[in-house]
Amino acid sequence: MGNGNGKQIQSISDVTVMFAGDSGDGMQLTGTQFSDTTAFIGNDLNTLPDYPSEIRAPIGTIYGVSGFQLSFSSKNIHTPGDSPDVLVAMNPAALKKYLPTIKKNAAIIANLDSFDKKNLKLANYESNPLEDGSLKGYKVYEVPITSMTQEALKDTDLSQKQIVRSKNFFALGLMYWMYARPMEPTLDWMKEKFKKKPQIIEANSIALKTGYYYGDTAEIFSNRYEVKPAKLPKGIYRSISGNEATAMGFVAASVISGHQLFLGSYPITPASDILHFLSKYKNFGVKTFQAEDEIAGIASTIGAAFGGSLAITTTSGPGLALKTEAAGLAVITELPIVIVNVQRGGPSTGLPTKTEQADLLQSMYGRSGESPLVVMAASTPSDCFNMSIEASRIAMKFMIPVILLTDGYIANGTEPWRIPHASELPKFNHELETKVEGFQSYSRDENLARPWAVPGTPGLEHRIGGLEKENITGNVSQEPDNHDLMVRLREEKIQKISLDIPEAEVEGEDSGNLLVIGWGGTEGAIKEAANRARKNGNKVSRIHLKYINPFPKNLEDVLSKFDNILVPEINMGQLSKILRSTFNIKTIQFNKVRGLPFKIQDVQDKIEEIIGGKND
Repeated sequence: MGNGNGKQIQSISDVTVMFAGDSGDGMQLTGTQFSDTTAFIGNDLNTLPDYPSEIRAPIGTIYGVSGFQLSFSSKNIHTPGDSPDVLVAMNPAALKKYLPTIKKNAAIIANLDSFDKKNLKLANYESNPLEDGSLKGYKVYEVPITSMTQEALKDTDLSQKQIVRSKNFFALGLMYWMYARPMEPTLDWMKEKFKKKPQIIEANSIALKTGYYYGDTAEIFSNRYEVKPAKLPKGIYRSISGNEATAMGFVAASVISGHQLFLGSYPITPASDILHFLSKYKNFGVKTFQAEDEIAGIASTIGAAFGGSLAITTTSGPGLALKTEAAGLAVITELPIVIVNVQRGGPSTGLPTKTEQADLLQSMYGRSGESPLVVMAASTPSDCFNMSIEASRIAMKFMIPVILLTDGYIANGTEPWRIPHASELPKFNHELETKVEGFQSYSRDENLARPWAVPGTPGLEHRIGGLEKENITGNVSQEPDNHDLMVRLREEKIQKISLDIPEAEVEGEDSGNLLVIGWGGTEGAIKEAANRARKNGNKVSRIHLKYINPFPKNLEDVLSKFDNILVPEINMGQLSKILRSTFNIKTIQFNKVRGLPFKIQDVQDKIEEIIGGKND
């Protein structure tokens, strides 16, 4: 199909694009705008931001490269794609870093202006890859992005530095043209974002349109591509990141339950955005407290829960370590708090902007004494919304602390989210104690939950704290048998929760040779790999766990029906260890700890290895 300008529009089902350049080149903004526009026209999509941890990463070097990978499709997809079809390389370092990841026949759009001696040296190139034949087999488009942006904006009032900073919009416009995306959503976004800076609106708009029309007129491009809207369930959609979905889920839980939302948190990558998002919801009565450190963050959260609020704190692995003692306090006081742990690469500072699943054992066991709490995990960006609500429900219903695990991949990644109607949301409201007659601070209901009595309620005065309490009365007690009883009651409460959560659902056969079991952000890759294996005629079943402490009550029965149990994890086998110790079963570990999500092919190859009998 032609478009009237001699350029052919080819219809394709899916494509994966990587935008890459220096951290100051605006690649995250470029990728986000492309994602939002792609969601606007109805494609299914999944994204993977990839940026350095340094605030001022070394310019022009591989260490300073910022990338944004996006996969979009006319079909339902679950990952940001294994290998990009297109690489937009704003400098040599971007090309060098991501060239090994792209497909062998991928298109490379290179900013010709940046391939000079200085930048080639910074990227450790001995010769210019655009000239030495090393890119043979790729479709290379040399585009003078910087100089064309400068020419287009030479009559504006911007400084030379500001003009050069607009080059990312030229690249964005070119990609909009190549994949038949409209410019209007980004133009509207500019007007809102820079409404107090009309000269910036004008410059960025010109750069965007210049890039778009360059594609139309340049001789080097002969084809455009069209990816039709995906057939998603009917509804109103928007693009959402995991961190934003987490924030909105807690706001929804606050409205549903009737308890005011309080967040006590210390900023830490990659969880800080939850604090930023929630600070905007004051009209819903949300209170956010940016604490001076991690300990103050969780301590204030415990105080807010004591006062009757839906109280949460957000962090990542290093911050969870600092919250450990206070988490034990929440366990012994039996107060409903939610700790959100957005996992990142460790140990210590580790890889703060990369993803990992290595905090599961820390979440399960990382406290002094016998101090069990609930551990749950979200699996996709949009699932963070649902699991935030569910974590809030369980915390309040059972008067217990909950750890909700997400990770850097799903927290920063985006996908289309169908906005649910209020009628679709669960209903729950664990009311505060008001009955004075017969009140005992550690009496228990059928769920073993103690009363939620807030300070200042006449007749409900009681003490809580870190010292062991006597069952029923709540008096301080160091009686050995009482301590044994309280330890067992707190564990029994956890197990009762297994009766209140969904059973594990098997995708595929209920029994057979191979079950693949995962948790957290690995769901997309595992799901796609299992689907491919089944399409190839193999019987492969799959379970994805969202509840880890406690496990679904039918999980042991399900596991017993399979000969092989494969557990892919972005750690060294933490869920495998828990499954083995809990159910006395053998598991096959599949572990990669690269700071990146699994590729579909990674898991598919392991499945085929096991099915082929090669696994030892």
